[in-house]
Amino acid sequence: MVSAPSGGAATPQWSSRFAFLMASIGSAVGLGNLWRFPFQTGQNGGSAFVFIYLICVVFVAYPILMSELAVGRHKGLSAVGSAVQLARDAGQSSSWGLVGWVGVIAGFLVVTTYSVVAGQVAAYSLMSFFGVFAGADPLTAGQSTPLYDGPWMAFGWHAMFMTMTVFIVAQNIQSGIERVCTVLMPMFFVMLAGLCVYALATGAADKAIEYLFTPRFSEVGPAVFLAALGQAFFSIGVGAGILLTYGSFLPKDVNIGNNAGVIAGADTLVAVVAGLMIFPIVFANGLDPAAGAGLIFGALPAVFSGMPGGSFIGGVFFLLAFVAAITSSISLLMGVTMVGVEQLKLSRAQSAMVFGAGGFLIGAVSIFAPASAPWIDFISGSVMLPLGGLLISIFAGWIAPRKNMREELHNTSEGLFKFWRFFTRYAAPIAVFVILVLGVDAKFNFGLNALISGMTGG
Repeated sequence: MVSAPSGGAATPQWSSRFAFLMASIGSAVGLGNLWRFPFQTGQNGGSAFVFIYLICVVFVAYPILMSELAVGRHKGLSAVGSAVQLARDAGQSSSWGLVGWVGVIAGFLVVTTYSVVAGQVAAYSLMSFFGVFAGADPLTAGQSTPLYDGPWMAFGWHAMFMTMTVFIVAQNIQSGIERVCTVLMPMFFVMLAGLCVYALATGAADKAIEYLFTPRFSEVGPAVFLAALGQAFFSIGVGAGILLTYGSFLPKDVNIGNNAGVIAGADTLVAVVAGLMIFPIVFANGLDPAAGAGLIFGALPAVFSGMPGGSFIGGVFFLLAFVAAITSSISLLMGVTMVGVEQLKLSRAQSAMVFGAGGFLIGAVSIFAPASAPWIDFISGSVMLPLGGLLISIFAGWIAPRKNMREELHNTSEGLFKFWRFFTRYAAPIAVFVILVLGVDAKFNFGLNALISGMTGG
């Protein structure tokens, strides 16, 4: 079925812990951090939602994150090869390579449509810097944009973004992902902090803080718990084979437990600060805070253009989003690229170009046949990603030998190891299975989501 080479060229490694953290945080921090988490928080009980979200991160996403890093590092192989080798060590079938296949295919499918949206982000950044949105009405700006008067403009920006992604992934670890992430992620944090200060100083800071952080426990019910669970799972980026792949480059002396905590914590912090960056402007201009992504690509560009220094601020905002997008996209493509290197015996450049071209074509289909995009998103986001998370938690908790997992988590305390093992074996699979079932129900309307909403009167 698959091969799991035990010898050959030395596995590439991260040059430093800082490089690993910047790449891993970059993979977790994506466009969803800039709009989905803040809006979920505001709509689902404010700080009550944040509290529930943090519980879900600690007891579900964090154990899966540790599992992916540990499984990936054990043999230093691709997501598929690592799963196959650990299964063989346990006397199990090499069919457990499915754990890796599901993850990297999910990541590949995500990047196909992610590239289309990210291309739009890049275009909006340039248009903002050049004042294209000047004079636009924020209340109607989302109805028509210069970018999407026709599909060919979107096609061109999609091609540009995917080409950049392929070029970075085709390089070796140090000259590709490391160089990009160690430069862009610190820049990202500086831009995020600066925009947050600007928004709080010029916008309706009091309303934003109240909306985000006032606990509204009366709004909390099953639907809110499930929203927090889903947000925790998807935001951290587990299930896509990313950290299986990044873990394979991790030196043995790096503490997986500590670094997994830093990744999860940084991802959450970015999401919270993003809310403090967006909502003061939203409330100051009388916009609908429930508009989500439509607000980001509709009204906000026009709002920025009418503010002091707005063209520059708007350009920086979309540049910030572009950095989040490119650091995520390279991680999504890297997983399947390394499988191509290992299983198909391609060079890194060949594998990146083959899968990048395939991803570009699928993304192009979603542009010229827009009805296909929701199905691609459903298969990748609602089915493959949760299935990948479910399989890795079952595999790490029940199939991989305990001694191998303890070996990879050797510099964590016995208490943390027991915590990881218990929640990986029991809580995580159940929680991710619920996400999977509700995602399928949302598409085919079997009635489960409606039942849960009805339990809270929502």
